[in-house]
Amino acid sequence: MNYKKLIAFIFLINIVIYNQIKPQTDSLRYLKNPLYLRTLEMYDSYKTKQADVIMLGNSLTNGANWNELLGRTNVLEMGIPSDILSGFLARIDYVFKFNPKIVFIMGGLNDIYNWTPVEEIFSLYVKLINKLKEKNITVVIQSTTYAARNWGKDYGGTPEINAGRNREVDKLNKLLSDFAKKNNIEFLDINSKLSRNGFLRDEVTWDGVHFKANAYKIWANEVDRILKKYKF
Repeated sequence: MNYKKLIAFIFLINIVIYNQIKPQTDSLRYLKNPLYLRTLEMYDSYKTKQADVIMLGNSLTNGANWNELLGRTNVLEMGIPSDILSGFLARIDYVFKFNPKIVFIMGGLNDIYNWTPVEEIFSLYVKLINKLKEKNITVVIQSTTYAARNWGKDYGGTPEINAGRNREVDKLNKLLSDFAKKNNIEFLDINSKLSRNGFLRDEVTWDGVHFKANAYKIWANEVDRILKKYKF
């Protein structure tokens, strides 16, 4: 199984699960991801001692070489495929290890497809943001993105299921956007630039969730705009 198929398989397991039963909250669910501890071991092996910019997220963040995308040498990609917000929090010390000046966060879709209530996801997001701000790190919240209409159709996914999950994405993004405004935090609405009629646009995704190069170019332009604004 190649790497792209592995990422898609782990994500699609969630569709099989939520078609059968809505699982109870599990604060250690992130450890059930076989890529989680493997990636933490890699963090311990990195020769990089400091990175001004960290991209923190899941497989979407993991899917690009951000230094190449942004034309920089001071960016560290810290995305783990299939990771959830509790996983982000559990590895926050690894973020601190690299002493970043600014952290871009994108997450939440895996939580939503695990049937985690939006209010709980938002609460974890706020805890994460507060921990970063305690270290005087500039935080940028990036909107959670949609699934495409036919995401997971071979595994029980339907347009109706995906539309329902995307409505949860809307709820989360509203909470995040309002929180950002109230607390003078940058909010990048990547989702609106990649979606149409309540779904991720087919032309920007190779499987219904994960991005093609054209989507990363759009995303990178927004990140670059913020980095220039803050003179990083």
